[in-house]
Amino acid sequence: MVAPVLETSHVFCCPNRVRGALNWSPGHGGLLAFGTSCSVVLYDPQKRVVVTNLNGHTARVNCIQWICKQDGSPSTDLVSGGSDNHVIHWEIENNQLLKAVHLLGHEGPVYSVCAVYQRGAAHAASQLIVSAASDSTVRVWSKKDSEVTYLQSLKFGDGFALALSLSFLPDTDVPILACGDDDCKIHLFVQQDDQFQKVLFLSGHEDWIRGVEWAMFGGDLFLASCSQDCLIRIWKLYIKSTSLEVQDDDNIRLKEDTFTIENESAKIEFAVTLETLLAGHENWVNAVHWQPSFYRDGVLQQPMKLLSASMDKTMILWAPDEESGVWLEQKEWMPEVVISGHFDDVRDLVWDPEGEFIITVGADQTTRLFAPWKRRGQSQVTWHEIARPQIHGYDLKCIAMINRFQFVSGADEKVLRVFSAPRNFVENFCAITGHSLSHILGNQDSDLPEGATVPALGLSNKAVFQGDLVPQPSNEEEPLRSAGFEYHPMAFQRFILTEPPTEDHLLQNTLWPEVQKLYGHGYEIHCLTCNNSKTLLASACKAAKKEHAAIILWNTKSWKQGQSLVFHSLTVTQMAFSPNDNFLLAVSRDRTWSLWKRNDTVSHELDPVFNLHAFTNTVTAVHSRIIWSCAWSPDGKYFFTGSRDRKVVAWGECDLFNSSIGPCSSVLDAGGSVTAVSVCPVLSLSQRYVIAVGLECGRICLYSWEKANQVPEINDWIYCIETSESQSHTLAIRKLCWKNCNGKTEQSEAENTQWLEFASCGEDHTVKIHRVNRCAL
Repeated sequence: MVAPVLETSHVFCCPNRVRGALNWSPGHGGLLAFGTSCSVVLYDPQKRVVVTNLNGHTARVNCIQWICKQDGSPSTDLVSGGSDNHVIHWEIENNQLLKAVHLLGHEGPVYSVCAVYQRGAAHAASQLIVSAASDSTVRVWSKKDSEVTYLQSLKFGDGFALALSLSFLPDTDVPILACGDDDCKIHLFVQQDDQFQKVLFLSGHEDWIRGVEWAMFGGDLFLASCSQDCLIRIWKLYIKSTSLEVQDDDNIRLKEDTFTIENESAKIEFAVTLETLLAGHENWVNAVHWQPSFYRDGVLQQPMKLLSASMDKTMILWAPDEESGVWLEQKEWMPEVVISGHFDDVRDLVWDPEGEFIITVGADQTTRLFAPWKRRGQSQVTWHEIARPQIHGYDLKCIAMINRFQFVSGADEKVLRVFSAPRNFVENFCAITGHSLSHILGNQDSDLPEGATVPALGLSNKAVFQGDLVPQPSNEEEPLRSAGFEYHPMAFQRFILTEPPTEDHLLQNTLWPEVQKLYGHGYEIHCLTCNNSKTLLASACKAAKKEHAAIILWNTKSWKQGQSLVFHSLTVTQMAFSPNDNFLLAVSRDRTWSLWKRNDTVSHELDPVFNLHAFTNTVTAVHSRIIWSCAWSPDGKYFFTGSRDRKVVAWGECDLFNSSIGPCSSVLDAGGSVTAVSVCPVLSLSQRYVIAVGLECGRICLYSWEKANQVPEINDWIYCIETSESQSHTLAIRKLCWKNCNGKTEQSEAENTQWLEFASCGEDHTVKIHRVNRCAL
């Protein structure tokens, strides 16, 4: 097998915040499928890695379901529905996409899907698929091999079917469909002659139905339903006895709803009764799921256990008591280490100076830190979110690293915020990644705070020192010390971890203290960069006028505001210092770039002064649309710009005495709007620059470039490789960033090949780390 030239080694993402966007394939080794933005992600919970991305939807994925096989083996087919009005059937083989079929017809976003393998000789190997959408219809399809047949549409008038579940009537091959509606009723449909007919509705809930699911126990069919009324109801469907029984009028009997169907020329009467009512949640119950059936010693087992999830931020596992039959809550479950990530656009990312972790910021108002988890005695290394240094009240836009454990972030506010790592994070970072604590801390051991917490109604992370920590009361002491209304201002608790933290720990105990605020901009911060010697920070904000588009320089030692660089007339979109820090490059929405030259002052105590060295205007500009991105070559001779006009251009040569800088390459047509450009710090084996280009469509293309010795430049750009459909983002790339190799690259012991790594983030809520084989560039 030929080794891949470009592979995606790690993916960070989380499910969309909609009910039904996650489903787990039953059976041993089953994959977890969930929707992230427009993608369906397949995740292996045992290996803790993303297996692949299924890209086909053009809007948010709202619902997913694996099609369970009757023999209990892992599923190989799943269906998904999205806000693009499409239902897609995915066929998986060896954990990779084999075929995708689009089911069209809905005129509104699809919010629920369900599918089963049909029974009976007449429907061998065929699948029954139903979907509900905001167009007030439930559509029914049949799929056999590659042929999809539309069967019918169930109309709900002015209402909506919010939840669907398919099963088969007891002792028959007749499908039954349960639809939870916004009229607080559950509508039951039975398929007769390939058409679903309404036979009954179940009333009892007092608010919208949010979830329904069938399960077979002992020959009877049970339906669990949940609602916004905070309650769960379990209904029992069974064949009504045909024997004549004399009923005593004094006995209390449950209300029965009955219906009759015709199956193989025989009429069968079924009855539905309310089996039990479960009250334990304090807010809307969004989902209920029965424990999947499984085979043990060749016998199909179906445990009578029910899992519910609610808006009250709790999940409850229910099961009937063996003696009394009363449904009770089961023991608590312990959370496992799982995948996590942003749930909105990821706006910026940066590697730490040592290339050992990445920090990202996003429109979900969080800053997240991802690092490798190195387990003792195991060769596999997986990356996880190990800290959430900033949970903000504004959408975060940009980030810059000052040193290994200090960064500056900018958000949709006028203030820049500086954060430093607390001692507890450094301890946990070393424990999880396998580093030496004494080597990393150095002489800072006694000066670091333990952690950070956010005061009530505050936006600033306040440092927590050793003397501020309050012991946690035990479970027995808590009722005596607090009546439930006492406010605990010190939320942070110090923990030493040996594995990546769980979600509740990330929210509470991984904040970094805010050490400085920087005021100076008049509008929301848009971009940041720090020079390579980590002494100067450059920032820019949104602007519609020249005076607001100024770049402000900050001294990272004193955090005093320095020089203001005024040139552009609209928002500066990105900035970059040259590798030797002699130049500062800026690109803008006004379709021009500016290059600022450093002039060292006489006194070393004063900050260097930057003067305008070169620029483009309406006459000399090559780009005709917004310039989104810029990057320097590792030797500092050239810089590259990428624009919405699909062009990537190299400019140079840059030196302190040459101010007539122009394009020195042919214009590269990237095939789409260019939103990100990054240059590898290591040359290819043929000594050419390697440039990663991110497009608005989500694709990443790698090119190599070398300055041609002829004018005009011909064949100076060489296409290398691009991401496949599953490796690509589904929406625009926001940032590309190569790992700083410092002359070192990972080597494969077997083939002695060298791998280069870069990270990408985009509007599809995902962050990815890619590896490219240097020998293939």
